[in-house]
Amino acid sequence: MAKVRIGFSTQFELENELVGIGTDNPTNTLQALGNIRSSDAKAVGVTTLTTFDGFTDTKLSLQGSGGAKQGTTSGEIIIEGSVDVSTGATFRSGPENLAVTDNFTLPGISDDKPSVGTFRFNENLGSLEFYTGTEWRAVNSYSRGNAAGRAVIAKGNTPSSPNGESKEMGYLNISSLGNSTNFGELTAGRFLLSRVSSETRGMFAGGDPGPSSVDIIDYITIASEGNAIDFGNLLSSGRCAAGASSSTRGLFLGENASNVISYVEISTTGNALDFGDLSAPGSPGSKGTGTSSPTRYIHYSGSNSPSERIDFGTIASKGNSVRFGNHIIGGYSHEGARQNRACSNQTRAVFAGGYVDISPYPVQSLMATITMASEGNAIAFGDLTVARYGVNTTSNQVRGIFAGGGALPGFFNVIDYINFASSGNATDFGDMEGRVGNAVSDSHGGLGGF
Repeated sequence: MAKVRIGFSTQFELENELVGIGTDNPTNTLQALGNIRSSDAKAVGVTTLTTFDGFTDTKLSLQGSGGAKQGTTSGEIIIEGSVDVSTGATFRSGPENLAVTDNFTLPGISDDKPSVGTFRFNENLGSLEFYTGTEWRAVNSYSRGNAAGRAVIAKGNTPSSPNGESKEMGYLNISSLGNSTNFGELTAGRFLLSRVSSETRGMFAGGDPGPSSVDIIDYITIASEGNAIDFGNLLSSGRCAAGASSSTRGLFLGENASNVISYVEISTTGNALDFGDLSAPGSPGSKGTGTSSPTRYIHYSGSNSPSERIDFGTIASKGNSVRFGNHIIGGYSHEGARQNRACSNQTRAVFAGGYVDISPYPVQSLMATITMASEGNAIAFGDLTVARYGVNTTSNQVRGIFAGGGALPGFFNVIDYINFASSGNATDFGDMEGRVGNAVSDSHGGLGGF
């Protein structure tokens, strides 16, 4: 076949059946150097347009109706008109960096109809969530292994404040033995408090300074000593509420022997909001306890009727509690243990102590345990070093501690600890005087959830 050369200087070359524009030495069927502008062009088959290092220019303008289907770009992208982004598209720096001037929807992330397994970032909670098909659940990426952490104890009654007006808070390191050290003071002295905490912040709510209850919620920064600061208020003045918490949300359960559950977002400040109801309220004067895993809260009313009931619910979603199983009360099958207290790691909860509200008001040393992920009845764990009620209780992932406590009308200057992994009797940890206060830590079993 004859070779034909058609040229305008070196701007257009046809040589060896290769066409060159802007080059006299084309190496492809069609090779164009310089800027190219095209209108109403249609590419058949796979077409690749490249610039330096295989990327398009910093600013790329895509115009047309559904014409842009797939590509690799970097820098700023300006999209005009209706453009579909397929599920096969790759976002190297995240869709949050796109400046959108029209409607832009990522497949499967519609609030109306998300796909199972879809992820989203919850700006309110600052957490990554995934869709199960029925609800959004938090991605649990929390892991502190066997880390210990600090416990802060609002002492409640003390020998110097026997009527419950103590402001004193002490602290200790859960992983080591020793006595408690002064931390600071509450905004107002009181006992029979509720408590919740995250990895950084602890909160003490309600309580009774005498002669009536209060609706105060205080907060502290666990890592630093100092006095508590006002956070907000409970739904109503009350005492004896149980407490349970995740990394972000704190629950106050059954204050004033009611069935009310309220909650707060721990990282903010403000008043408590309604969460739901316990399946059964405590009887007048009941003094219950609560604890949590990263997903569930656990509540035991400590009431006379129903005396053995343990409830649970999901911390991340509001609603009413349901029955978990029965507590065991050593030798008193029809009476609840008042001022029984609980702590937990991420899998196991342990209940300890209390007194039975019938004469002669026997005080208990019994400890019982449940596995929080499954419903069922509690089983025996061991005994405290001394029988008492109103111990101030918290934990890390390895140990639970039981600080102070009493047997009317006295106080016990003792701190016990247990290891969650093995059942058995408690061991002496150190000394602290105080009872029917409460305790928080930066590493308890509820952390890691939302």
